[in-house]
Parts: sequence; structure tokens; C-alpha cells
Amino acid sequence: MSRSSDLAICTGGLRKIFSGKVAVRNLTLEVPRGEVFGFLGPNGAGKSTSVKMLLGLVFPTSGEAQILGCPVGDVKTRSKVGFLPEHFRFYDWLTPTELLKLHGRLYGMSHAKLRERVPVLLDLVGLTPHREKRLRDFSKGMLQRIGLAQALLNEPDLIFLDEPTSGLDPVGRRLVRDIIKAQRDRGATVLLNSHLLGEVEITCDRVAFIKDGEVVETRQLDDDVEEQTTVSIRAANVTAEVASGLSRWSRSVRAEGDRLMLSVSSRGVVPELVRYLVSSGADVYEVTPQRLSLEERFLEIAGTDGGL
Repeated sequence: MSRSSDLAICTGGLRKIFSGKVAVRNLTLEVPRGEVFGFLGPNGAGKSTSVKMLLGLVFPTSGEAQILGCPVGDVKTRSKVGFLPEHFRFYDWLTPTELLKLHGRLYGMSHAKLRERVPVLLDLVGLTPHREKRLRDFSKGMLQRIGLAQALLNEPDLIFLDEPTSGLDPVGRRLVRDIIKAQRDRGATVLLNSHLLGEVEITCDRVAFIKDGEVVETRQLDDDVEEQTTVSIRAANVTAEVASGLSRWSRSVRAEGDRLMLSVSSRGVVPELVRYLVSSGADVYEVTPQRLSLEERFLEIAGTDGGL
């Protein structure tokens, strides 16, 4: 695996086996610097184990991984990483100010830097009015906010966020989206895992779908990029033979009365579909292409019984 200073995360054939059970089969992934990257997959797909290996919390069975151009586990590099786990357990007898100062000292930050940084972060996540309250008296949403603040404390170049909007109301989710975009704007890379696919779709630049410990697809989320599209066609005189011929453009063709539903690689093939149907004697009344949503694509990859 070649080292690249342009990549925040680079893995090759990363594999982890626990007691004979494969948790991560063959993770090969590249995440450029300055990108908000979504990491999606059903429960048990290997997402959490993958992140733990990238953080140096779990050693891989085989394969290679680099973060910020250095091997995973490099101490100096880890000081440039922020992490908000899904299930955090903070010392609940501390105040938000005390918690951030504690984490700051673990990072080796100076007292002067912490005096400057802590009030800024508390204000950023909307906790300034609660800065002297004990964490044991915080709601789930407030704990989520202080967790996000500690993940940003050291102004990291790479930030791992696992369910950062858990427990937050719509205002809180909007705040998190704005914070993530601000981190990207300053050049940081964010790896985001979330159950809320709508949040992922409007926040991330790109996503990877992981299944059985492998990346099965990556997808650009820019509006201008052609992505898999669902096409609804209302037509008459479509014989079974003509419908079968649509398989050259789509592996998923479904007929519902006078309506055909297809999944195609991009909108660019729609004119070809129409020309084919008309030349085959079909009467085409309506054609409606619709970009496949992240949720629809997730269900295609994971199956309807797969959970995030």
C-alpha cells in the first residue's frame, strides 16, 4: 500500500478475526483529506471494528492502514485525531469545563490554550449556560453536545463521529451539521457513521457501503454527479418479451399494471430506453426518472432485513 499525503485514511486488505469469527474481511478504503465521508452498513457489517482498528484500539489480524499519511498507532499522528464514540461514558461528577480541561491535559494542551479553547467550544455546542452543571444532571442531548466538543478540542485533522446526532432534536441536528461543515471548511476530514440516512445524505460528500467486512460500493453525493436512478415508465402494448429486453439496461425491472419500474446506472440511458420501447411497438405516455435515495440504495445492498 503506497503512502499518500493527500489521503486522511488509506487501508489495504484490512482484516480482523475474533475467536475464529471474521469481523472485518477485506477493508480497502481511501478517504481524501478535507472530505466528509459516510460509513454505512447493516449491524454486524464491521463498521465499529474498522473504526477501532483505524484508531489503534484494536490490532488487525492482517492488512495495512494509515491515517494522515502515517501508520495507525503513530503517537504523534493520534494527537491530531478526534473521536466521538456512540456509547461514551464520561465522568458524571465533572462539569463540562472540567471534562474538557481533563481531555485537554491528556492531549498535552497547555493551560493557556485550554483557557482560550474551552469557552469557545462550550459556546459552539450551546452549553455555555450549563458550564458549571454536573454531567450527571445533563440530558442525553446535552451529553451528546459535550461529547462533540471533546472530539473537537484539539482542533483535529481527522475526526471520527459515531452517531453524533443521537438524542438531539432537529435544532441540535442542524447544529451538528453546521459544525461538521465548518470542520470541512477548515480542512479537516470527518468520518461519519449515522442511522439517520437523511442526515448523511445532506452532510457527506461521499459514502461507502460496507457489508460482511468489505466495502461493496462508494457513492458520490454531489448533486451534479450521475448516480443510480429509478425510472418509472407508463406505457401500453409492452409484451413480456419487450419487458425482458429492458434487462440490458437494468438488472431490476418490475411491472405494475401499465407501469414499469427500473433501476438504471444514470439518467443518461433514459432516451435509449424510450427509443427501444417505441421501436418495439410500445406506446409510451410518461417517463419519470428519479435519483435513487441513499435509503433505497442501502436497502438494495443490505437487504430489507438489514439494520444500520
